[in-house]
Amino acid sequence: MSSGTGFKDHFSAQSAGYARHRPTYPTALFEYLAGLGGRQLVWDCATGNGQAAIALAGYFDRVIATDASAAQIDAAIEHPGVSYRVATAEASGLEADSVNLVTVGQALHWFDTACFFAESSRVLAAGGCVAAWCYELCTVSPGCDSVVERLYTDITGPFWPPERRLIEERYAGIDFPGTAIEAPAFAMSVRWAADDMLGYLRTWSACQRYRRRRGDDPVGLIEDELRAAWGPDSRTVRWPLTVRISRL
Repeated sequence: MSSGTGFKDHFSAQSAGYARHRPTYPTALFEYLAGLGGRQLVWDCATGNGQAAIALAGYFDRVIATDASAAQIDAAIEHPGVSYRVATAEASGLEADSVNLVTVGQALHWFDTACFFAESSRVLAAGGCVAAWCYELCTVSPGCDSVVERLYTDITGPFWPPERRLIEERYAGIDFPGTAIEAPAFAMSVRWAADDMLGYLRTWSACQRYRRRRGDDPVGLIEDELRAAWGPDSRTVRWPLTVRISRL
């Protein structure tokens, strides 16, 4: 993930695990974004492992994907339609008036948003849009959800960075310039076994901070309970997306 001028790197240390265990965004989201305007060039900012960038490449002539973390860029999935670069959200290095769409998946809360929107305004062509989305806790079943909630609140709660509250507020606390566009509802959904879920939980930035400070694995504290609630079969895991779009 990319951050502001004082880049806070919460993800480089587990970039390989992040690429392996994170869910993928729905195709319908990218189909919708592609219909907002021109399709010559999209800037996927804070691309992480490149999953959104690769999906966007199916709809745009060119995708430039940036991240402030060199480790994330090194671990990103190669694709002929995507050009990866190490750059911050506030200083992309892109040409002025060159981009039709700017996308940010699960990362806007790390930015200096005023500087990012200024940079977006600089690089966007006339009529271009910024689209940013985020997701909170997933839902599986009441039993599984209560275990995950305990990990999130009771065990790792003090280890979440303060920016996390912006996700909990569904980006309502971020002032988007320009004209708002109301997006339809989207959600991510996967079929996972308990091992998949445990791998995903270990990618949480709060779990990484807990481990660095306390020396043990917080997910291990709920692993047996989660496995018991989950059972031997795969389950559907769902994350509703909050999508905010503004035409600058």
